[in-house]
Formats: sequence, structure tokens, C-alpha cells
Amino acid sequence: MTALAHGTPATQAAPLLFTAIRLRSVTARNRIMLSPLCEYSAQEGMPNAWHMVHLGARAVGGAGIVFTEATAVEPRGRISPACTGLWNDAQRDAWAPIAEFLSAQGAVPGMQLAHAGRKASCAVPWKGRKQLKPGEGGWETIAPSPLPFDPEDAAPREMGAGEFAAVVAAFASAAKRALQAGFRIVELHAAHGYLLHEFLSPLSNRRQDRYGGSLENRARLLMEVLDAVRSVWPESLPLFVRISATDWVPGGWDLEQSLALVRLLRRRGDVDLIDCSSGGADPRQKIPFAPGYQVPFAEAIRRETGMATGAVGLIRDAGTAEAILTQGQADVVILGRMLMADPHWPLRAAKELGYDVAWPNQYLRARMD
Repeated sequence: MTALAHGTPATQAAPLLFTAIRLRSVTARNRIMLSPLCEYSAQEGMPNAWHMVHLGARAVGGAGIVFTEATAVEPRGRISPACTGLWNDAQRDAWAPIAEFLSAQGAVPGMQLAHAGRKASCAVPWKGRKQLKPGEGGWETIAPSPLPFDPEDAAPREMGAGEFAAVVAAFASAAKRALQAGFRIVELHAAHGYLLHEFLSPLSNRRQDRYGGSLENRARLLMEVLDAVRSVWPESLPLFVRISATDWVPGGWDLEQSLALVRLLRRRGDVDLIDCSSGGADPRQKIPFAPGYQVPFAEAIRRETGMATGAVGLIRDAGTAEAILTQGQADVVILGRMLMADPHWPLRAAKELGYDVAWPNQYLRARMD
């Protein structure tokens, strides 16, 4: 019998979507996760009331795991000047009440740590995403190789041998602050063409040193970040990695390389789930957008490596989400657009599946049996 948060025990067999999942010492009440969604609403990296309401609404709405947006580990790692950060203690203290509220609503708070690399220093989406020059509020970007993401962008500065330790230390410091702020899961963002993905992809990494060439070399920075983060992130708490399973560009990162990478991660034993996204490394990408278009990546990685996976990508209805889980395609479903449009999607999904879940006491008058 599963105890429900803010309610009474369940009396019927739960759909897998509403079955709790245990990750190390952490138990999520269901297998619905809010995808990290950039809000571009911070100042100097500080989360604010917008982030409390955005994240808190999804916890109130019943999601089992609620993740922050891509949160930069250093100022130059922000996608835009309006992105959140976790490079100082003031930001940690601003995140703490948000994590506390998420936990109080029965959700597991997750922090995604990121560095935008060559895709940093951009205007917010509703102002065109154009890369900002230093005189426009932007800054110099860094990357594995001096190749711009877009031909109109300024070339990033190739990281020198002496810079890697500082970036690795920034991830570790941010992870330590995430722990102090009350987050229970941390995720490393190694997808969507940002710094860790830039090192993985042959399209953006042309280095000839120990950080380029072979897959093991291209994965070296990610492994160093993992080592540093795990040194401060307790063994009792789970750690996720988000990857782009393919670049959707010939000659780029692809599923076979993703499988090889995940096998390396599984042998390490310090990663608990692969968040399976795709794309973002090259504007030439051709993505076949359709409901569930990325689910096959989560399925293949789970099947071929034995690693737990999260499936993301236009998962819209409860029946599809339940089928993904019951068919063994993933262990968690990750929702972005649907939870943006409907913060209470989990409550509605339970009703669609004929399952009774608890509602927040404050919203019981709106519950329709």
C-alpha cells in the first residue's frame, strides 16, 4: 500500500507512472519529472519569485521530481545574462527556500548544473537569442576548439591546458552549494551543445591533446567533472547526466557513441540515471519532431547498457507515458512543454488512468471525482 502525500493511502493498484521510484536513499512519489526549463528571469544569477512560483506550481501539481533550469557554475557559463547561477553563497541562499518548498509539497528537488560554453552570452529567446557582444552585456565564450556555433557568432576562445581545473572546480563548488541549499538530486548537463557536450561531439571538438580525438579523450572533461562532483555529493544521493543521444548531423555525436559513453558511466557506478535528450550541437541539425521522438534513445540505452533512463520529447498524454514505462522504454518520463502548459498534468494523468492520487488540501474543492 503506497502512502500518498497530503492524503490517504491508495486503495487500488497504481499504474507504473504513479509507482514510487527509489534512487539510492531518495524516493520519488511517482515517475513524472519536470524537465529543466530555462526561464531567463534571473538577475546576476539569482533565482527569485518567478522561480519559486514556476517550480513550486509543478510540485503542487503532483510531479515526483522537479528540476531547476540549467544553472550556471560560473558567470561565463550562463546561456544569457538572465540565467540562474550557483557560483556564490548568495545564490545558494536564494535557492534554499525554493528547494524547501518543493520538498514540503512532496516533490524531490533536483538541481541541473551547466556551463554553456560557446553557446553562452546570448540574448533571451524573446529578444532573438542573438549572441551578445561584450559592449552589449555579453562576454567572451570558451569551447574545446575555436569554432563558433553559428557562423555569425564570434569564435569562442579555445580552452587552454591550465583552464580545465578551474571549470571542474566550479562544478564541484556548485554541487556543494546545491547540497547545502537542500537539493536531493544533481544533474550534469552534457547535452544541447553546451560545454560538456561540445567536448563530446566531433563537430565541436577538434583538439589534438588529451581532451580530443578518441571518445575516451572527448569524454575526459565529463569524467573529471563527475569525479569532482561525486567528491562533494554524498554517495547516498543520486546523480543524473543529461546527454544528447545524437547530434542529428552526419559525422557528429550519435547513438553508438552515446552507448559507449553510458557503458563507461555504468562501470564507474556513480551515475544513477541518463536523461536522454538530443540535438543542440550544430544548427544544421534535422530533427524529426513528433510525439515521443526521443523515446527510442532512452529505450536503446536502457536495453543495451542496463542503465536507468529518463525519456523526454513531446510526451503529451497519460496513456503514452504509462506505455513508455510498462514497455520498459524508460524508468522515468520527463515532461517540459506539457508541464509548462498544465502544472497539474500529473493530477489529470492520474484521473485519465483511473487512479486516485492525493490533491493538496488547499485544492480539494477543485477535485472532481
